Amino acid sequence: MEGDQYSLAKQELRRQVVIIGSGPAGLTAAVYTGRANLNPLLIDAPTDAEKQTTPGGQLMITTEVENYPGFSEGVQGPDLMVEFRKQAERFGTEFLEEWITQVDLSERPFTLVTGYSIIKAETLIIASGASAKWLGVPGEAKTPKGFGGNGVSACATCDGPLPAFRNKRLVVVGGGDTAMEEATFLTRYASRVYVVHRRDKLRASKIMQEKAFRNEKIEFIWDAEVAEILGTPEHGVTGVRIRNMVDEEHFTLDCEGVFIAIGHKPNTDLFKGQIEMDDVGYIKTSHRSTATNIPGVFACGDVQDSVYRQAVTAAGTGCMAALDAERFLDHLPVEMPTGEEVTMEGEHISPDHLRIIRADGEVVLNEPEQAG
Repeated sequence: MEGDQYSLAKQELRRQVVIIGSGPAGLTAAVYTGRANLNPLLIDAPTDAEKQTTPGGQLMITTEVENYPGFSEGVQGPDLMVEFRKQAERFGTEFLEEWITQVDLSERPFTLVTGYSIIKAETLIIASGASAKWLGVPGEAKTPKGFGGNGVSACATCDGPLPAFRNKRLVVVGGGDTAMEEATFLTRYASRVYVVHRRDKLRASKIMQEKAFRNEKIEFIWDAEVAEILGTPEHGVTGVRIRNMVDEEHFTLDCEGVFIAIGHKPNTDLFKGQIEMDDVGYIKTSHRSTATNIPGVFACGDVQDSVYRQAVTAAGTGCMAALDAERFLDHLPVEMPTGEEVTMEGEHISPDHLRIIRADGEVVLNEPEQAG
């Protein structure tokens, strides 16, 4: 992108570290880079009910969090994120709530364009997270418009152990590995788990199917879809209205909780074509660092984690990304997904550590000089 494409009215900000996203990963990265006197700038999308964006990430729509270390009696998700933010602010993090419209990662400093600003970043930490896919049916929206956070969830491991779901009848929507994993997990707490699937067979792997079929607490409702989630503000979810895909008939199933398990979508559309991702859109990182295929760009949290998707693991990778960015800015090598290591000056160290390829292309042996 050329400079004349940008509006002259926009302010230009230059920072050593820019972080995108204010969930556990982004705010942890902010705490670490702030303590390192790198004065991070954290950019997050404004609150938007239609786009379902909330500064603070998915924990802002979670009620009680019982599995985050350090809170023996549990903590409300929004309260936890307030503490994260206060800690990041304490160490000098600057916050900017604006929509990012363009990103150019072709050269350093990297360029980010918002409605009001042009940001130049020496290093970029992407912590934009992932969003659960929803059904789009009545009753699914966040409270008070629906029962999201009051009986409707997209994370069984987060919410399943809560008292509201213990010894209750629960519905899981989906037919893939995630749905089978969540249904199996919920049987530890629920009295009965109903799996509602649009087809007459599952998409899940054979081993996950067999595990679910063997579980006496799981019952399958085939060729069916949830048309509406029912309930009251006082009691939360009380049932679901189900449509049979074959005969179009509707019936009501009584339950006290609904878990949507039809997958997640990483928030990476801004970076497509510029950074390496898997088929779903999760950013690929090194197995021993958070480095992406672009030197100076790091990814952490749910934007690169399709397996664990927990607040504590996101925070852990946020710490890693901050340390990787610090190391890079200190002109120290950071391991890339290819196995080689790259420095800020553009030096490449081979995966076997035997050769150094300098920025000008010169190849030298990575051996200490022998004393004469």
